[in-house]
Amino acid sequence: MTTTVQFIQAWTQGADGQGATKARELFQKVYGEDPQGVWSAPGRVNLIGEHTDYNAGLCLPIALPNRTYVAASPRTDSRVRLVSSMDPENPVQADLDGLQARGVSGWAAYPVGVAWALQRDGFPQVRGFDLALASCVPVGSGLSSSAAMTCAVALALDDLFGLGLGGDEAGRVRLIQAAITAENDMAGASTGGMDQSAAMRCRSGCALRLDCRPELDAMSNVRQVPFDLQAAGLELLVVDTRAQHQLNDGQYDQRRATCEQAAHLLGVANLRQAADRVNGAADPPSALAALLERLPDETMRRRVRHVVSEIGRVDRFIEAFGRGDYVLAGRLFNASHDSLRDDYEVTCPELDEAVDAARQGGAYGARMTGGGFGGSIIALADAGKGSDLAHDIAGRFASKGFKAPRALIALPSSAAAREA
Repeated sequence: MTTTVQFIQAWTQGADGQGATKARELFQKVYGEDPQGVWSAPGRVNLIGEHTDYNAGLCLPIALPNRTYVAASPRTDSRVRLVSSMDPENPVQADLDGLQARGVSGWAAYPVGVAWALQRDGFPQVRGFDLALASCVPVGSGLSSSAAMTCAVALALDDLFGLGLGGDEAGRVRLIQAAITAENDMAGASTGGMDQSAAMRCRSGCALRLDCRPELDAMSNVRQVPFDLQAAGLELLVVDTRAQHQLNDGQYDQRRATCEQAAHLLGVANLRQAADRVNGAADPPSALAALLERLPDETMRRRVRHVVSEIGRVDRFIEAFGRGDYVLAGRLFNASHDSLRDDYEVTCPELDEAVDAARQGGAYGARMTGGGFGGSIIALADAGKGSDLAHDIAGRFASKGFKAPRALIALPSSAAAREA
């Protein structure tokens, strides 16, 4: 069996770049006219802080250079027409009038859901639209192809219908919420909001420290953290294991419900409150043990142990990377993955094998990224090492009979959703 690995290349950006051109040409072919504009938003990789966003915790995403592009024009009626480069011969349609949650199925639920969510949020001027989509964010890879889609659509609708939200942080938060609502309520794919925040708010050369406490406003819940891999002499390898990644099969919802139940039993509004008490204690391990003893069953204790410890790892990683301690940063990657594997139980054989191969190949550390149950891993390594690690992983996959993986070397993108 072959041990080759496919490297995923990002399309060139800008109005005349590959991404905008592909979306524009598809629009022209299907609708017979030029679109009013082209917008884009990036996929993301979360460095650390997994399954913490819906627990009011911390996470640390970066935007990828791989983006989703949408060419669009407004309509004067309520009709929505959509086409994707993944299935260009089969456009789909929907109608916003009388639309209810889960009223659209398939991939169309995501862009239609954004328009529906904006209408519900007090923007009745949002009407129908024609849209063509092209993307180099691999689908099902755990790199947030769905958030890239919904955020690109949100920014397009903001401009097409003059909502005036995209120009400042507070407005972008409303667009982010529309993207979240589209995924949760129309598509039925639960999401905590980290992916959409990364697509809308990341900056070039930085990671986004996102604090998900609900009481924080749009200006105080994010901090741009320098994350300059090139200056540090490092690479971040991203490997799509091609193990199917889905968040609408109930597993995500089960874990979220368990965390909410645990918070209720502990007498806190969310597990972030418990995490702050534990991580701020004089003896955090003892404080965590005492906390877990208050929970009724082992599964719940393991879920809470992951969330509490993972929230604490985010700032430790920021501090370690900032002072050039890449060994500790890698160990935190490893601890995160091991916790996701053993306590949160969201990994799979492909993810575990890829992480193990990267560690054995000389990475500082490696972990799964995203919701889990498939998708991608990341590995922090010295510059020039990523390609070798990717081929090591491909060799391991071949020996196990897994699909050949896909990989990219990630650098923080110019990031936030914008007009192409």
